[in-house]
Amino acid sequence: MLRDPLTLCYDRLRMIESPSPRSPTRADRLAFFMLRSVNKAVRDHAMIADGDRVLVAVSGGKDSLTLLDLLHRRQRTAPERYDLIAGRVRSDLSCGPCVPEEWLQAWCAARGIPFVSSAIHVADAVSAVTGPNGAGVCHLCARRRRKAILELAQEHSCGKVALGHHADDRAVTALMNLLYNARLETMAPALPLFGGLFTLIRPLAYVEERDIVTYARASGYPIAGDPCPLGERSRRSATRLLLREIESEHPTAKRCILSAVERCAASTGAVHGGQDSSRTRSHLEEDNCAGY
Repeated sequence: MLRDPLTLCYDRLRMIESPSPRSPTRADRLAFFMLRSVNKAVRDHAMIADGDRVLVAVSGGKDSLTLLDLLHRRQRTAPERYDLIAGRVRSDLSCGPCVPEEWLQAWCAARGIPFVSSAIHVADAVSAVTGPNGAGVCHLCARRRRKAILELAQEHSCGKVALGHHADDRAVTALMNLLYNARLETMAPALPLFGGLFTLIRPLAYVEERDIVTYARASGYPIAGDPCPLGERSRRSATRLLLREIESEHPTAKRCILSAVERCAASTGAVHGGQDSSRTRSHLEEDNCAGY
């Protein structure tokens, strides 16, 4: 039987925000193992090449911060030489817990990572569509964020845009597409846009959320805030809760879902040389999940 969604939501927040002393040694150890998964994803899907300028979309939440941190660590030993830029889109509508922007700017400055930002205004548009307590329009906010991120990438000559979606996000998307769209597809780890002008990459595609939570706590990220009230009533949120409940009885359910997507893609000849085709692209509305 499914537990109350609000209970699960607050359990998740406590998991991320519970007071925990920063542990650099543990963070280093965790990063070593997580980078194995990141490196595999980068190799499997040819995500990064020599000379790339990569804009990392940083909302300030645990996923995007972990992504930026790991890509920065990876620069020391990676076979490719690439530049990183941290890009943040400020919004008048909260999209979940995050670190203060001043802290993020200082964190980037200490590591020599350029920080750029822009702002969007979506609160009025969301209210006009749903009313003050409506739901189901996460794609509206996400598409505007994505557009702003691509504009930042174009402005700063970045051909790659790195998003913080992880293995859990990809499994949830696959389950959503199966339940709502009768398709077995998920987010592409690498997705060219506009004829190759940009490529969206997801270096955390093989990393599980539980490892990111542990890493974020060991790193001492000062994440605080409430979840998006609209996002918590979305189809994605409901499907995420369903998957977690299934995993409580069947711990490998998430991996089984992703393996099924890969087998489906392979059986239809959808994967050639590490490049994903339509079998690994989700429905546009669901791929543009809130946040990045």
